[in-house]
Amino acid sequence: MAGKLEGKVAFITGAARGQGRAHAVRLAQEGADIIAVDIAGKLPPCVPYSPATEEDLAETVRLVEGTGRRIHASIADTRDLTALRKTVDEAVAVLGRLDIIVANAGIAAPQPWHEITPEDFADVLDINVTGTWNTVMAGAAKIIEGGRGGSIILISSAAGVKQQPFMVHYTASKHAVTGLARAFAAELGRHSIRVNSVHPGPVNTPMGSGDMGAAVARAMETNPQLAHVLTPFLPDWVAEPEEIADAVCWLTSDESRKVTAAQIRIDQGSSQY
Repeated sequence: MAGKLEGKVAFITGAARGQGRAHAVRLAQEGADIIAVDIAGKLPPCVPYSPATEEDLAETVRLVEGTGRRIHASIADTRDLTALRKTVDEAVAVLGRLDIIVANAGIAAPQPWHEITPEDFADVLDINVTGTWNTVMAGAAKIIEGGRGGSIILISSAAGVKQQPFMVHYTASKHAVTGLARAFAAELGRHSIRVNSVHPGPVNTPMGSGDMGAAVARAMETNPQLAHVLTPFLPDWVAEPEEIADAVCWLTSDESRKVTAAQIRIDQGSSQY
């Protein structure tokens, strides 16, 4: 039986591990070929967890190929629009088309407000906002050229609809991503391209590894009453990457063909007021 994305091609950033890998594998399981991008290297000093590696990206390639689909994987920084455009151009020349964009790459850095430096603020905004904008700009014209419409998903956060304590820069960036999705949806709609944002709460990925837990705990000590601002309604506090990928897959498919400019929250209720 053909999958719901049979014959389509999806461009996914931050695809070496975590949510990005889950998106790539899930869409491939439904028949899509994949253009996978990841920095697979050094992250800004404010980031307290280890970056993805070339070996991580190679594992994503192996998993996608295991579904029987093709994958074009490249190491690129989403802050570099020229590199992203080159990657997309080369991949589309091989895979033949582009239908889907999942702008997933991003970073998080727990820091009390008064410890965020101008460099930290700029790094988070540059990767999470400019990198997301670059991702759309690198691929949207290819979807338009195909004349078949398409779907673009921007991965925001629960912090994109509610604040994330001890992450002023991250909260600002994810609210900006929410705005980008709405603005792109308005202008790309004439080409039958839908644009939506997805808002996960805590997800079980390597973003929570390394010194991330310690950084969060230290930041919380500066204002303990904010510790439960994002308390979920459901008993399971943390989602698996595959659960986020299920929603992303739905948004890329014809099952959501009338859904655009929406904010899809997958946060166990934690961003409700």
